[in-house]
Amino acid sequence: MENNEQETEQHLEQNNEFGSAPDNTPTLGGYKVVCAKLGLSMCVYFICRLLASWFSIQLNTHIGTLGDTVHSLISSVMAIVLVYVIPLLFTALIFKSFTNYKGRYRILYAKPKRLARALGTFPAMYGFGYGIALLTMITMFLISRNLAGNTYIDELLRPTALGPPQNIIGLLMMVFMLVIIAPLFEEFWVRGIMYDAFKPYGAGIAIIITSIVFGLMHGTLYMLFYTTALGFALGYIRYATGSLFVVTVLHAIVNSIAAGILLFTSLQNMTNEESRLINTITIIYIIAMLVLIIVGVVVFISKIPAIRKYRVENGWTQIGPWKKVSLFFISIPVIFMMVLAFNEISGGLLLGLVL
Repeated sequence: MENNEQETEQHLEQNNEFGSAPDNTPTLGGYKVVCAKLGLSMCVYFICRLLASWFSIQLNTHIGTLGDTVHSLISSVMAIVLVYVIPLLFTALIFKSFTNYKGRYRILYAKPKRLARALGTFPAMYGFGYGIALLTMITMFLISRNLAGNTYIDELLRPTALGPPQNIIGLLMMVFMLVIIAPLFEEFWVRGIMYDAFKPYGAGIAIIITSIVFGLMHGTLYMLFYTTALGFALGYIRYATGSLFVVTVLHAIVNSIAAGILLFTSLQNMTNEESRLINTITIIYIIAMLVLIIVGVVVFISKIPAIRKYRVENGWTQIGPWKKVSLFFISIPVIFMMVLAFNEISGGLLLGLVL
């Protein structure tokens, strides 16, 4: 995979306002400011998620008489607004993204010269992510056996935080959000704004921090490890291609596979009678997905020697990589971000063990 597209990097670096000195030289103070801004933006995100959950409860309680279709549409629209639109706009404002990206969206989403080769990394990327996921599942299974019957544990170990849709409109809206809305918003947000904010301080730290943030955004402990691994792979590809186009497409493909499982299982639940056809399709789909995971793991392992030779640039050597990571985690807004994330992801586990 080729290095960053030069045109993209030149435009972004020449117009960088993410905490650098006036001469565009990264500074320690600027780095701390970027960490604080990211932590603050993620605090807004988690608060908006709590508001979305509260709104969903209120919707079920007070306006359930509107009917399933209207209920599903209102819930989906409010989820998009609260979980994606408001936090993304806030992030764009504090990082001055409207100014930095003005007139450069075409460059940001430019197709790399070797698009097929970039998209061809999907099996390895998927295998890497799901390889981590399978290890997580095994660990969680062993934990759940020892702590069986604990409702907090069961909630924590769910593979997804998404509730099952109750009707076909809700199902279609959820698939739309998974396949279209999530890749577009999350990639521009995480591997666009956040990645470019940290890029002047080293591409490696930008990949690491954005992958951690990407993992924290996804709800359960199971999803934390899986999405962090995927985020690391997507960040690596973002760096190598210099384009958001590839990572957005790859993200959409990954979510499409998950949406397929959701689609088949939900249709089965919505069918009053046992559907042999849906059962057969679901089984075939799951087998195909498992084969893809196995092939992906093998491909990823085969690419490890090449990956180890591919070094990301470090444009800021004022402090070492571990200190960069530690400075990120001791930032006050980042600490609040982690508290909010911990409360959502694993607070139930702690409460269950105490009680």
